[in-house]
Amino acid sequence: MSDRSGIFAGDNPFVIAQRWRDEAANSEPNDANAIALSTVDKDGLPNVRMVLLKDIESDAFVFYTNYDSAKAHELDSAGKAAFVMHWKSLRRQIRVRGLVSREDGPQADAYYASRSLQSRLGAWASHQSQPLDSRGTLMAKVAKVTLKQGPNPARPPFWGGYRIVPVEIEFWADGAFRLHDRFVWRRENSSEPWRIVRVNP
Repeated sequence: MSDRSGIFAGDNPFVIAQRWRDEAANSEPNDANAIALSTVDKDGLPNVRMVLLKDIESDAFVFYTNYDSAKAHELDSAGKAAFVMHWKSLRRQIRVRGLVSREDGPQADAYYASRSLQSRLGAWASHQSQPLDSRGTLMAKVAKVTLKQGPNPARPPFWGGYRIVPVEIEFWADGAFRLHDRFVWRRENSSEPWRIVRVNP
């Protein structure tokens, strides 16, 4: 790809993604690591919500959630997901589609331990996606969990990470007159090399 230069340059899409996210961290007003995560339910109806991407690994993207949430049930059922990271300040976005697995070991423990105490206790108290009669009920649960779990709560068994190993990554940058630059990296599975193609805006 002779014209894949500048912000698109590089032979590793995860390095490019990390570079773009690092740049966004200096210009986005909030949550440069926010992604719009898309899943499908058992009937194939799409669902999308914002979550925070916590790691860009050498071959995957990782985020964390409650395993009893709607998103977790959909991720476990389908085994596939997609997301987009969009930065208005850079006029860029990255789209990812791939296969999903749980991150439920020491890495999840370490990330959970790095969170604020309030966030760790909140993870214990919240029955994510389930009906809640009032905020007061939630705060009462937090108070009860605080007494029970103490100042150093362990990671809840129902809370952990998901790893998305992509089969497709698209890097998009805004162009004048809507003539955007788009490069798509594709592979059939994680053991195959990437094929890169420029696509029309």
